[in-house]
Formats: sequence, C-alpha cells, structure tokens
Amino acid sequence: MSMLIALAISIGVLAVVATWLFLGPLAAFHMQIWQAFIAWGCYYHCGGKTEGATKTIVNMSFGALIGTLSVLLAGQLGGLGALAAPVAVGIGVAVMVLAAHLPVLSTIPAAVYGFASAAGLILLGKDITPMGALLPTIGSIILGAAFGWVSEMVAGKLAKPAPATART
Repeated sequence: MSMLIALAISIGVLAVVATWLFLGPLAAFHMQIWQAFIAWGCYYHCGGKTEGATKTIVNMSFGALIGTLSVLLAGQLGGLGALAAPVAVGIGVAVMVLAAHLPVLSTIPAAVYGFASAAGLILLGKDITPMGALLPTIGSIILGAAFGWVSEMVAGKLAKPAPATART
C-alpha cells in the first residue's frame, strides 16, 4: 500500500476517534477538536516525528500564551477605543517574531497557529475567560500533536515499500 493511502486510512480512522473524544468526554473541559486538527496539521508541517511534535507543542503553546495575553492586553488598552485590539495583536505578534531568535521558539507559523487557536476560543465567547481558555487550548494542542504522531506511526506500519526496480 502506498504511503498516501496508508495516511488516508490512518488519519481518517483517527479523525473519527479524535472527533468523538473532543465532542464527547473532553467537551466538558472546553477542549476543541478544531484546535487539535490545527495542531495535527502543524505536526506534519513541522516535519513529523519527534521533532515535529516538539516544535508543534512548544511553538503553538507559546503562541497560545501570547494570544491569551494579547486579548487581556486589549482589555487594558480600552482607552484606545477601536485601536485597543489591533495594538494588542500587533504587540503580541512582534513578541512572537522576536522570540524566534531563540531556537526553541523559531517556528513562527506554529506560534501563529497557537495564537489564533487561543484567541479564537476566547472570541467565540463560550462562557470562558481568557485565562480559562489557555489550558484547554494547550491540552488540545498536545492531543492534536499526539494524534499526528500516532497517525504517522500507524501509516508507516500500513505502507509497504515500493518494489525495487530491476537494474540492467
């Protein structure tokens, strides 16, 4: 079986499991399937394997923290009126980019995914405070990266190497 087919099967079956978990048992904890799917995609975007999982979890979690703090800062900048949120987001994004000087925080797209995941959950207004959104977001990120790792591992076991071509 080709790796593409193996990934389709692995990711498809695990997406069923993940969706059931997030919409069922984990829903009470404000865990979000959409955040996990973002992390799952980020896992592959970051190259997969242990390094991809580490980059995803660390950088998305950092971005989620900065996104949460940006929402809180926007509340403190209320005197700026309609500019409060844009200024807070600009400061947050600048911090994320400057932090990329540290090798562990150098995957800026993953940080942006985390920022958007936390801010998105807060802005949905699902009766959750900004700080109350941070832990469920990070939990969803960790589980999403874990599902990415498992899907890659299972696909690797399902895939058969391509037949060797005869050399003359």
